[in-house]
Amino acid sequence: MATAELQMSPQLEQIHGEIRDNFRALANGFQRLDKIKDSSRQSKQLEELTAKMRECKRLIKEFDREIKDEESRNPPEVNKQLNDEKQSMIKELNSYVALRKTYMNTLGNKKIELFDMGAGVSEPTADENVKVASSMSNQELVDHGMKTMDETDQAIERSKKAVEQTIEVGTQTAVTLKGQTEQMGRIVNELDTIQFSIKKASQLVKEIGRQVATDKCIMLFLFLIVCGVIAIIVVKIVNPNNKDIRDIPGLAPPAPSRRLLYLRESQ
Repeated sequence: MATAELQMSPQLEQIHGEIRDNFRALANGFQRLDKIKDSSRQSKQLEELTAKMRECKRLIKEFDREIKDEESRNPPEVNKQLNDEKQSMIKELNSYVALRKTYMNTLGNKKIELFDMGAGVSEPTADENVKVASSMSNQELVDHGMKTMDETDQAIERSKKAVEQTIEVGTQTAVTLKGQTEQMGRIVNELDTIQFSIKKASQLVKEIGRQVATDKCIMLFLFLIVCGVIAIIVVKIVNPNNKDIRDIPGLAPPAPSRRLLYLRESQ
């Protein structure tokens, strides 16, 4: 299917163009491989072609992801054309895989590893190595590639969820720390207020104590004065002729005893 007949977004066109460029490089690479006679150089050329095939699988996976993202915005006919183009690229890539298998068998390596669908980020497991490419049909290779793509998508989704959970926990921790910081600030302010109140209360108690002591001294002096006045009055009453004690201003001296004179009438 020609690229001009497909309705693609700019992102899909870029990925599709890169895949086609890699396919042309694979075709030219296998043509040059026929002209190489040295086995070591052939092995090196096969390694380079294998890297190209891994890149193609990564791009096909990205192409499929973009199709799914744009599926709701495209008409059904366009989605069908894009999916057919994806299947066509997968089949073309698997033909290069089979061609690589043939060259590897020629070089004496009967067992080849299935390259990873996730951009080469992980090596094939032991269970995958049990089933060699020489015993797999093209459809099995396609099914295995699609299964690996699904597993990779699931791993990416799990990683996204883990990242989202980590961000959520970090946000909650930041909010909790902010609340605790504000609470500690309020506690410090309350402690300062209490300390100031205690200081003012201590000063007030001291002032009250000084006032009470002053009032007691005044009452004592008044009591002594009253006692002195009373003592003077008592002494003046008891001994009015005592000249050592001055008369108290405003207090009249005691009246002298009167003598009654009786006149006798002469008889």
